[in-house]
Amino acid sequence: MRTNPHRALTPLGLAVLRLLRERPMHPYEVHQVIRDRAIDYAVKVRPGSLYHTFERLHQLTLIEPVETGREGRRPERTVYAITEVGHDAYLDNLRNLVRYPEEEYPVFVTAVEMLRTLDREEAVRLLEYRMTALEARLAADEQVHTSLTKRGLPRTSLLDHEFRHATRRAELEWVRELISEIRSGTLPWTDDEIKESPS
Repeated sequence: MRTNPHRALTPLGLAVLRLLRERPMHPYEVHQVIRDRAIDYAVKVRPGSLYHTFERLHQLTLIEPVETGREGRRPERTVYAITEVGHDAYLDNLRNLVRYPEEEYPVFVTAVEMLRTLDREEAVRLLEYRMTALEARLAADEQVHTSLTKRGLPRTSLLDHEFRHATRRAELEWVRELISEIRSGTLPWTDDEIKESPS
C-alpha cells in the first residue's frame, strides 16, 4: 500500500518544484523555462494556472518568497525558492509516480468503448481521420525533438517526448489494424454478427 506523508501534487505543481530545485525563480521565468524546454508537451499549463499553482505551493509551505523586485515599468515580481519540505514533497511525489502505475482514463478509451454504437462505415471514416491526425502529430513531435536536440538538451531531458512519441506510434498502429479488421469484416460489428461469431 502507498504511504506518502505529503499530499499528492498536480503535474504542474511537480514541474514548478522541479524547476525551483535548479534555482529560485519568479512565475513568469518558470513559464518561460517551461516553454523553452517544451515541458508543456508533458504538463498542461493553462492561463492563470501557473500563478494559482505558486499560491497553492506557498500555502503548503513547499516554496517561499525570497525576493521581490521590479524592472522598469514591469509589474512587481516575487522570486520563490523551494523549501526543505518542498524538496521532500517533490521527491516523494516523483518516486510514487515512477513506482506505481496509475489507472488513467484517456478520453479516446471512452470513445473506443462506445465505437460499436456507430455504423461500420462511419467508424472507419472517423478512425481514418484520427489516423491522419496521429501521423501529423508524430511528424510535429519529431520536429520538436530535433529542435530541442539542436539546442543542446541532453536525451535525459527529452525522455518525456520519447515516451509520448512511442505511445502515439503504438496508438497509430493499433488504429490502423482496427480499421483493417472493421473493413474486412473479421471483427464482428453488428449484434447479429456477434451472435454468429464463435466465442
